[in-house]
Amino acid sequence: MKTVVRLALVDPHDTSRSSLKSLMLGIDSIWLEAECSRYDFFFDVVTQTQPDIALVALDGDPAKGLALVARITQDVPTCNVLVISSSTEGSLILQAMRNGAKEFLSLPLKLEDVLTALERIRQTQLSRTGEAQVRSCQVITVAGAAGGVGCTSLAVNLGCVLARNERNSVVVIDLDFALGDSDVWLDIIPDYTIHDVSENISRVDYSLLKRSLTKHDCGVFLLPRPVQLDDSRSITPDTLKRVIALLKTSFTHLIIDISKNFGPVDMTALESANTVLMVTQLDLPCLRNVVRLMQYFETHEGLTDKIRILVNRVGLEDTQIGMNKALETIGREVYWQIPNDFATMVEARNNGVPLCTQAPRSKLTRSLEQLAQQLDQSANPKADEEKKPRKGLFSFLGSGK
Repeated sequence: MKTVVRLALVDPHDTSRSSLKSLMLGIDSIWLEAECSRYDFFFDVVTQTQPDIALVALDGDPAKGLALVARITQDVPTCNVLVISSSTEGSLILQAMRNGAKEFLSLPLKLEDVLTALERIRQTQLSRTGEAQVRSCQVITVAGAAGGVGCTSLAVNLGCVLARNERNSVVVIDLDFALGDSDVWLDIIPDYTIHDVSENISRVDYSLLKRSLTKHDCGVFLLPRPVQLDDSRSITPDTLKRVIALLKTSFTHLIIDISKNFGPVDMTALESANTVLMVTQLDLPCLRNVVRLMQYFETHEGLTDKIRILVNRVGLEDTQIGMNKALETIGREVYWQIPNDFATMVEARNNGVPLCTQAPRSKLTRSLEQLAQQLDQSANPKADEEKKPRKGLFSFLGSGK
């Protein structure tokens, strides 16, 4: 099973179905794929949406509910059935399990009981398939200490490098609603934007969202910023959470390029990330902003632990602040150093071609590959030790936006 599971539920009772829906929407590891009020229609819903879990409430009609459990188990073996009921009669529980239910939970549901049941189902799936580990989705949010420090160049080109690995599926989300230009970097004209998805978020499923993404030849998908400035008003933190949750079910990497506003939507992207790449340069305004931002992030629990500082354009001729002075100023370790290679990066941008295609043998492309490897190793510490770079090795990415 995936880290985020797709769930469909059926409950003929409006009140309890509404409560179930609210509970499921509040669990980050669950994407509510569909809800249904009729047992007669639910099998068709399951076959069409192919959820990981079918949640069947029996109280509406136990006989019909149990028959539905048996049919789903027999005809859709990839779907795990979770049964709930206010009844605790042993005969009902036994029949549900005989019909194929993986778990039986009593109403009213408790959050911890749902999470425990999901984990048991996940472990059962791992044992059945023989998988040693479920590969979770890695969410990388790219933030900048100032405008023009290279966030978009980093986000787009890192995504392209990751997408070249056939084991990866990567999507880049552009949250700079006013001035985002990730589509320019890839020379694509998207049919849909994040605004289109947000307007239909109550009806969107994975297949619809996948059609809303634009795929580049290198394999990376893009969800660009809205076309019109006013369109950004429809995109809320809750909308972004649902988009991220759905994308996590089928992509191995989400790379989110946020704005420099650090508003509610940007903060949601930061809080949803596994890793935050904070891009800065060796100049006083940027370094001062890093300190200021870190002080702000400390008011958000757990956020500072995700921050990784990247110093961009190291070696720029007019830079008067050295690395030691920068470390002293920001009071944090530098995760990655990025050299200045403005000409190569600008040529790639102007051609609308990612670095891995434009300059596959350049030091910028090689450093992107090493950075991608380092991020994957940080997310998967049990990876093959032989593939790890030497401790203390810096990679160099190059100029940005």
